Amino acid sequence: GEEYVLLDISHLDDKFIKTRFPNIYEECLRYGFDITQRDVPVVPAAHYSCGGVVSSISGETELPGLFVAGEVAMTGMHGANRLASNSLLEAVVMSKAAASKSNEFFEGTTFPESVCIDRPLSSSLHYPREKILIAHDRRELTRVMSDFVGIVRSEDRLFLAHERVKKIKDAIEEYYLATPATYAVVELRNIATVAELVIQSALSRKESRGL
Repeated sequence: GEEYVLLDISHLDDKFIKTRFPNIYEECLRYGFDITQRDVPVVPAAHYSCGGVVSSISGETELPGLFVAGEVAMTGMHGANRLASNSLLEAVVMSKAAASKSNEFFEGTTFPESVCIDRPLSSSLHYPREKILIAHDRRELTRVMSDFVGIVRSEDRLFLAHERVKKIKDAIEEYYLATPATYAVVELRNIATVAELVIQSALSRKESRGL
């Protein structure tokens, strides 16, 4: 429930830190944190879809045209498929195979000139959604997923997260269909969809998969 924990590596030699972690040192410095001198507030980052999408060795999924690679792919090469020491194979070799296979797929695919949809987007309307509302929904989604669907989960928190994400998703869907489709709105809609799927998957899977 804490906002962050403090990481202290100031006991290490300054020169060692700058040489061993040059990018981290420079990035933290940009935000006013000299990691050679003071504690740094850190928060955990959850690997939400780690090994979550079943695929072939070439990254093909059950959905034609959808290819996955790296941490999100479950190729069967590494059990629960955590991308750590497996990164060279999963992120380089398997990704190359997925890129090659997807290229073959799209070379032989003919796309329709227009897509048939049940509810056309009202792109002719000129009532752009207030940016503050989009930003608010995005922050709330992030907060809900971090707090309730993080590394340590419980069924109660997952049900609570599902209720909140569904309400946010419904609101996003309303203004997605009623206002011009901007990058921010489309991206937020995708984020909400992925969040809902992650929660549903977590509720249906009762055993640990290595994470």
